Amino acid sequence: MSSYVITGVSGVLGFEFLRQISQDPSNTVIGLVRDKASTEKKVSEQLSGRSNIHILQADLTDYEAMQRAVADTAKITGGTLDHLIANAAYVSTWDSYDPIGVLGNTPEKLEEEMLKCFKVNVVGNVHLFNLFMPLVLRGRAKKVVSISSGTSDIDPARQYDVAVFSAYAISKAALNLAVAKFSAQYRKDGVLFMSICPGMVEAGHHANATPEQLRKLEGVLAKFKSYAPHFTGPTRPEDAIRDVISVWERASVENGDGGSFVSHHGNKQWL
Repeated sequence: MSSYVITGVSGVLGFEFLRQISQDPSNTVIGLVRDKASTEKKVSEQLSGRSNIHILQADLTDYEAMQRAVADTAKITGGTLDHLIANAAYVSTWDSYDPIGVLGNTPEKLEEEMLKCFKVNVVGNVHLFNLFMPLVLRGRAKKVVSISSGTSDIDPARQYDVAVFSAYAISKAALNLAVAKFSAQYRKDGVLFMSICPGMVEAGHHANATPEQLRKLEGVLAKFKSYAPHFTGPTRPEDAIRDVISVWERASVENGDGGSFVSHHGNKQWL
């Protein structure tokens, strides 16, 4: 029996984590969301009968709500936590189609998007880790996993001139380093901190793109194809999440995985 806290389970990836992990009735799965009512409705409709699922209201930017979520989690699990999955993120679609120099033509919007990415994706997760650490330290698995992005890796960005996703990628790069810092502190206590990229997954982020934006996106996908000739497009959420879970299940402090940033393949191949 294992316990899990997963943030952002109302989204495509988060809900798939919830679905796959809760398939084992011995697992206790706690999902953190901003909109509890709508998520509970979705769970009742799509995952009916799974009494091992618990939905709690908490926004990463609301510190007091996060504190309440920790207290509620402790009541559910008896004061311990085996896995903390930091899945929730702010994905800026505004920065998905133009390079950072073009985004700079509207400096107020650029600053707004960068600060929002940093507040949610970095500061929010730092608070999440700190608040849940007392429970994790009393858990058995002691695994803290951040869902990251291959766009935050410097080498593909510079080698293939991937100039988009700037605000999001910069925030994820900062989060990767934060995860490494937490690992540096808690590795001696047997806690595994790591970042995992699920690859490019069909999550509906570009559903409202204009024809011009889709044209620009095609150019980015062509660069992805140059990076990974086998790449044929976004993967299904169920496949990506299965692979991510497999990576963290194989990983351990003893194997030297603490503080690492890897893909759903368990290496630095992002697609």
